[in-house]
Amino acid sequence: MRLTTLVPASGMTPPQPLELLRIPEAFDGRAGSNRAGPEVVCQLAAGNDLEAVQTWLAEFHDSPQTLRNYRKEAERLLLWALLERGKPLSSLTREDCILYEIFLANPQPRDRWCGPKAPRFNPRWRPFMGPLSPASRKLAMLIINSLFSYLVKAGYLAGNPIALTRRRNRHQSLRQIERFLEHDQWQALLSTVESLPRDSERDCQHYARTRYLIALLYLLGPRVSEVAGHTMSSFTQIRGRWWWHVIGKGHKEAQVPVNQDMLQALRDYRRFYSLLPLPVPDETTPLILNLKGTAGIGDNMIYRIIKELVGKTAARMELDDPHQAEKLRRASTHWFRHTSITHQADAGIDLRFLQRNARHARLDTTGLYLHAEEAAWHESMEQHRLKE
Repeated sequence: MRLTTLVPASGMTPPQPLELLRIPEAFDGRAGSNRAGPEVVCQLAAGNDLEAVQTWLAEFHDSPQTLRNYRKEAERLLLWALLERGKPLSSLTREDCILYEIFLANPQPRDRWCGPKAPRFNPRWRPFMGPLSPASRKLAMLIINSLFSYLVKAGYLAGNPIALTRRRNRHQSLRQIERFLEHDQWQALLSTVESLPRDSERDCQHYARTRYLIALLYLLGPRVSEVAGHTMSSFTQIRGRWWWHVIGKGHKEAQVPVNQDMLQALRDYRRFYSLLPLPVPDETTPLILNLKGTAGIGDNMIYRIIKELVGKTAARMELDDPHQAEKLRRASTHWFRHTSITHQADAGIDLRFLQRNARHARLDTTGLYLHAEEAAWHESMEQHRLKE
């Protein structure tokens, strides 16, 4: 295995895997323009960009598939920065990131960057097999955002150039992408909740239940069957932090951080029905009560509550924005799960935590013992607020 000195912007120098790189000191990032200042205490022992990237990748040592995916994207960006921009990763700007996203759609020059699949240390190895699809580009940028966010939090970088990006493709035709509420639609819906009448006892019951249900759907991202099928004891306190323990699709167990907004919504709802402020172990009170507070409600009732709410919101928006009003009318309870996950991504929640919150894959059993990571995961959810 021969180490190769990678000279930035050096004609047709072929990219090399991370393990083979030797980067000249002038381009290794120790003097990067986006490095954090001396007043910031860096939590990493890394002295250059390659070492910093390797430290980030080491966080995923217990998840080989995640490690491979993250290494691939970090490697591509680092190589592109050196070979195409002639600068270290820690000097990349927002403009560079825009150019990189364009590059992913058509890596050029093709013979330098693209080739058939080959072993990492084979001379025929290339970072790309060809242009990336829109979905692959989006995933690549999410992973890179996660890398930059980590390096900023660690005190290695001064800022995250990816964090400035705006959401694109707002009106894409893909059904999965469309089935969420934009931030302005979400704020309009919250305004509708607060405008609900509270003149009679029944009005107050309806308002309390709707307000709490919206918090559940948005801050925990559950499926509607999970809301109808759980009791208050699914909220549990572990090591001083509150979690929602959920048995979800396929009878898989998981836990989701309960941030302060959700905890306050839970307290308010329980006090309305003269319950203790927070649940106790083995409590059988349904997660969502009927208006009288005597029993739980099912999927159908939750669906009807949401449809009524989005219908009222659409009616309020009709004159000013009929397009958004029409989209709101089509929204259902499952849209709220997509909305929760989408807005979490917008808030910059780390991709690995986002995957856990969404419960798109089985939780790694060893994750139960990584308490330091759980603390960071829990604290990151404080970025996901009920009101902005």
